[in-house]
Amino acid sequence: MAEILLEAEPQAVALDLARTALVIIDMQRDFLEPGGFGETLGNDVSLLAPVVPACRRVLDAARAAGLLVIHTREGHRPDMADAPPAKVERGTPSTRIGCAGPMGRILIRGEAGHDIIPELAPLPHEPVLDKPGKGAFYQTDLELMLRNRRIENLLVCGVTTEVCVHTTVREGNDRGYRCIVLGDCCGSYFPVFHEIGLKMIAAQGGIFGWVSDSSRALAAICSKRPAAHSEMGL
Repeated sequence: MAEILLEAEPQAVALDLARTALVIIDMQRDFLEPGGFGETLGNDVSLLAPVVPACRRVLDAARAAGLLVIHTREGHRPDMADAPPAKVERGTPSTRIGCAGPMGRILIRGEAGHDIIPELAPLPHEPVLDKPGKGAFYQTDLELMLRNRRIENLLVCGVTTEVCVHTTVREGNDRGYRCIVLGDCCGSYFPVFHEIGLKMIAAQGGIFGWVSDSSRALAAICSKRPAAHSEMGL
């Protein structure tokens, strides 16, 4: 058993690397690049840029250690049959979900904007989960995949902290997973939401999970590099 001790708030957490997965949430062009859904909502997408190098460092370490790596993408079928009208019609974005944008139809699967940014592109054997909602467990095979691989711990990265990351952590916590959010590997268009979102997770003795960062995660992961999973992640 390759056990590590990851320093975190509210306290350090012991993790078996063979039972740990890295989940990278929605690092898509539609959220991080100009012309995507994030910008259509009036957000400054450049605020998410610092997350990318931190995520990349953790991704490289996780791959070297043999961890299961799972990527998620939020988006909808081209026919939009899975897109609730209440979601599509909400707010006053400059371009709504499903409409044409600079990177194709906004938040539609198969379009350029829906894809993960090149810096964090999945390897061929790494699962990519397409989700129609905010949480990574909703209407996806995530729980089945984790159970099949006997995963107990989730290292969580991605965007945005207070929406898709928070929803996924809450869902994972309710299903019995230990969720450790790597704070500098997550980001928000609203820095105050990011800060408060992390505090909410670690509050009350870790009500939803733990909060750490890329530096502490790298130190722990790189201290042991077991073959936690085969190259194909099976």
